[in-house]
Amino acid sequence: MGQFFAFAMICLASLALNPGDARAAHDMSVQKATTPLGIKCEGLKDTDLSQVPDAPTHILSAKLIDASSNKPQYCEVAGNIAPQVGILMWLPAEHWNGKFLEIGCGGFCGTTAFIVLCEDPLRKGYACITTDMGHKGQEGEGAEWAYNNPQAVIDFAYRSTHVTALAGKAIVNAYYGRKPDRSYFHGCSCGGRQAMVEAERFPWDFDGIIAGAPGISYPDIVLNFAFRSQYLYSASGKALFDAKGIEFLSNAVIAKCDMNDGVKDGLIGDARQCKFNPRDYVCKSNATTGCLTSEQAEAAVAFYSERKSASGDRVGDRAHLPGSEVSLLGMADNPLMKKTFFEEFFKYMAFVPNPGPTWKFADFDVNSDYKRMGLIQSLMQADNPDLRAFKAAGGKMIFYHGWSDGGPSPLTTIDYYQTVEKTMGGRANTQDFLRLFMVPGADHCFGGVGAWSVDYLEHLDKWVDQGKAPDVMIGAFFSDNPMDPMFSQPLDMTKAKFTRPVYPFPLRAQYKGSGDPNSASSFKAVDSEK
Repeated sequence: MGQFFAFAMICLASLALNPGDARAAHDMSVQKATTPLGIKCEGLKDTDLSQVPDAPTHILSAKLIDASSNKPQYCEVAGNIAPQVGILMWLPAEHWNGKFLEIGCGGFCGTTAFIVLCEDPLRKGYACITTDMGHKGQEGEGAEWAYNNPQAVIDFAYRSTHVTALAGKAIVNAYYGRKPDRSYFHGCSCGGRQAMVEAERFPWDFDGIIAGAPGISYPDIVLNFAFRSQYLYSASGKALFDAKGIEFLSNAVIAKCDMNDGVKDGLIGDARQCKFNPRDYVCKSNATTGCLTSEQAEAAVAFYSERKSASGDRVGDRAHLPGSEVSLLGMADNPLMKKTFFEEFFKYMAFVPNPGPTWKFADFDVNSDYKRMGLIQSLMQADNPDLRAFKAAGGKMIFYHGWSDGGPSPLTTIDYYQTVEKTMGGRANTQDFLRLFMVPGADHCFGGVGAWSVDYLEHLDKWVDQGKAPDVMIGAFFSDNPMDPMFSQPLDMTKAKFTRPVYPFPLRAQYKGSGDPNSASSFKAVDSEK
């Protein structure tokens, strides 16, 4: 899990693929354009989409891909939206369900590799698209593309997601001869931020939106990574936590707070209720195992705390919660999270003008430089709670966030949701179009020890198409490999090791006191705010 998490952090949810290699990651047999389906697909190359309003598009390639063991036959389309937004799209050759889906990106994006997240939707008949967000690169590994390039930053911040929706719908219309009946967006982390930007700035693009672990305030989250890199290392530069230290801290948290959902199951039902003090576990006398050093304890306290400026203002994202230790501290010996990601952001995106490649985080002044980030905040922030236009357009939105997320803080998502309730006229007026689901034991976007596998798209579709709001979802835990159930094969709930109900916040699951603790039917909803 630590390896996956390190690769899938902020603006995040990344996949082990190199930019441009999305298609190489799949068994593909390109069918020559000698059949009616092949001719229809390749004919898209000659389609003029240069006049798509606000999204002039050029099709670079269109190929019919044979069916495989886990995907039906589909038309793969690659293209560009002026000036530099790359797109990749899969359209079912047959049995299109009449619906369009856009998938969010991760990290610094720069790749269309997230097309793999279209596999399951493709099986269900969706026409599915993703974007590189306006530049080429490796997600999380570099931001040189943004260096004194305001157009690239604007595309990354908000424009690429919007124009991809416009171009994707135009391609659907060109291929099938009609517009989609429904249009959805699903993204997590950076993709979650993209989702929120769409609801807030372009409320007419999608009928339904799924926003997972959203990077609501991207610059604040990057700051937390930077601060964390300081806490995770000693003055000599040595990582404070090895695998055993991380395991001890995580186990201590679970032992302290496991029962707050009524059953000893290794999960914390509501991490806000876990009152854990790392200083209680400092080694006594000459002990060297089964405890924390003083330095480790103080680092852990810092992880659970918020950074303040000299004037007492919070700087960075909200605090992380007990239960996030493995994903949070698993970054300790990962160079990407230690340095590259956040330093790249500050070198090439955070300020005007960009300081460039010589900048070091040691140069950052928490009291003054934070105030200089207002411009990038205005471009990337996704925290507008006024969703009246989205609601008036008939939009529905599902929020989800794992309590064990070591990236964007779950508290920030809850803060935003509660602000939406106040802005939109209360809980009832909010939950008739937007619902938040907090998932115990779920890491960042994928993985974790909880029942994190949930078919959010199915629930969103029923809400939009049939008016069936999700009063409860059933989450499942399959294995320690977070990739298997999501991308390769459909979810088979009969193979789940355990299931849990996931309720709209502020409700949470509580064990009834009897019944199989591995079955969702043994749990009931309780109000976490009472």
